[in-house]
Amino acid sequence: MNFQFSHPYTINPHYQKRVAYFCMEYGIHQSFKIYAGGLGFLAGSHMRSAYELRQNLVGIGILWKYGYYDQVRKSDQTMDVLFEEKRYGFLQATDIKFTIKINNHDVWVTACYLPPELFHTAPLFFLSTDLPENDYLAKTICHRLYDANAEAKIAAAILLGEGGAHLFDYLNWQPEVYHLNESHALPLAFHLYSKTKNTDALKQQLVFTNHTPEEAGNQKTLITLLNKMNFFCEVPVTEVKAITQMEGEVMDHTLAALRLSGTGNSVSQKHLQTLFAMWQPYAGICNMISITNAQNFNFWADKEMYAALEQKNDDALLKRKLACKQLLFEEVADQDGEIFKEKILTIVFAKRFTGYKRPELLLNNMERFHKIVTNKEHPVQIIWAGKPYPQDYSGIGSFDRIVNICKEYSNCSILAGYEMKLSKLLKGGADVWLNIPRLTHEASGTSGIAAAMNGAVNVALPDGWFPEFAKDKINSFVVPPCDITKHDYEQDEADAGSLYNLLEKEIIPMYYEYPNRWLDIMKNGMKDIVPQFDSNRLADEYYYKLYLNAQAK
Repeated sequence: MNFQFSHPYTINPHYQKRVAYFCMEYGIHQSFKIYAGGLGFLAGSHMRSAYELRQNLVGIGILWKYGYYDQVRKSDQTMDVLFEEKRYGFLQATDIKFTIKINNHDVWVTACYLPPELFHTAPLFFLSTDLPENDYLAKTICHRLYDANAEAKIAAAILLGEGGAHLFDYLNWQPEVYHLNESHALPLAFHLYSKTKNTDALKQQLVFTNHTPEEAGNQKTLITLLNKMNFFCEVPVTEVKAITQMEGEVMDHTLAALRLSGTGNSVSQKHLQTLFAMWQPYAGICNMISITNAQNFNFWADKEMYAALEQKNDDALLKRKLACKQLLFEEVADQDGEIFKEKILTIVFAKRFTGYKRPELLLNNMERFHKIVTNKEHPVQIIWAGKPYPQDYSGIGSFDRIVNICKEYSNCSILAGYEMKLSKLLKGGADVWLNIPRLTHEASGTSGIAAAMNGAVNVALPDGWFPEFAKDKINSFVVPPCDITKHDYEQDEADAGSLYNLLEKEIIPMYYEYPNRWLDIMKNGMKDIVPQFDSNRLADEYYYKLYLNAQAK
């Protein structure tokens, strides 16, 4: 074997325990399109902070040949989905090859290496089955991130989980802790269990992070299908049911991960409350703690804004903010042909388009929306951006509806291609960053963290990370929450009304009539977001709260 691996940088003595981090997506750089959204952005920030702190951590992912998808437009500007082959010359090819069993067939696996110096991350390996030794079906396992096909999704889980474990054996780098960042790599747990047949030993090695309470993000699959696909890594079904305590014929992947891990964590304090409520009826759940998500300051923050903040130079701070708005508005002009103005209050809603995040909440009452966007005395500009899952036709329908509404208003725009580059432009150019999910559905919702690092003022419902940060009318604006026991459409109506009132009576008038007060809120947000929501804090907490305690059960 020519490829030799040892951890490439000097390890900080505080973070010596060897950790393997398994994640289905990583948002590391715009050019490296192997991510879909928030989970990838979080993982990318974590890997950058692991590098900055010199942690003894190695990440495992999959080299997605067609990425997630490219968000493009049809001839009428509505959304379309394009799967285009990606090439990454900056990755280091290796001669690594081994086989794993999927659907009772040997599948050849290789790995590419991303050295830390390139993007300032922990060392990362990306698995691929796109090899001449494999038939076409086996090659497609690494084609599309979150493939809608059930068997392709299972095969990807086996590739990441069992394939990642085999890779460490091949490299002779033995982790002391295995971190499942979401349940996508669950076969890892069965592979580790098969070595000792001891659940106590397994729990000393395995930790688990859950990122969403949404049912769509917590996979359930027929056990017979999983067994047929070799998901359980040769562990008999009767034994699988016994160690996961599953009843019936369906495997709840999140529940299994919570029962096979030594410790699990939520991604905000509020999310932990939600998880307790969700899983309290189930026996055998591991100890659960909260480690609130964060974003990497060195990557996401606007350094010129922070330099002006540190120097107490308000003029320089405002000048830089206007320059960042102009950079965003050039993208708006390029995509939509609209010329936005730097001194007009700019509201941004940008995140994955899905029902509970409510991209259409601003449009709940079209009369009030029309009144806000046609106000000549206090004008506003509104920008939407976001990628729904490629088969989420409801999310695509929301995008298309907003496209058609934006055609009617020259101060409204919806942008396609919401990836890392556009995300940074939007955060730099936003005056207001909206986060308005249906309450208790947002586990963390970290886009607002990076927005605050770019001088945007968060306007949000008290969900996810936000209650741990928000000081209403001091560093942000809190949308008064509705009664969550009501039906969804009643919640939407109530929350939309509260949002309209807040915009009309406080936010928009303050921006124009009390600019110094607005500037204070903007600066307070920039100050308060660090260091608590810098991912260096997150990476440190994962070591001390999760990894260092993993073998002390």
